[in-house]
Amino acid sequence: MSINKVFKALADSTRREILDLLKEKDLTAGEIADHFEISKPSISRHLNLLKEAELVRDKRKANYIVYSLNTTVLQEVIKWLFYFQDEKEK
Repeated sequence: MSINKVFKALADSTRREILDLLKEKDLTAGEIADHFEISKPSISRHLNLLKEAELVRDKRKANYIVYSLNTTVLQEVIKWLFYFQDEKEK
């Protein structure tokens, strides 16, 4: 996990909204795109950045790719942030 890639991915409101959608259930790229008024290629670029940051996983099912939230990376980021809080309190 690259913390820089994670923060870059989280910096964009569209990507945060995609993560919020995936919090509810796994979705295909088309289902994700239906929630936005931007082009499907733009959604694809957002999904690729989220995948590079390991915030989402993709899995092929028949003719579709289904995206799911990778909570492991989010847990690691939270631990990383709490580490600084703990150090500050010492």
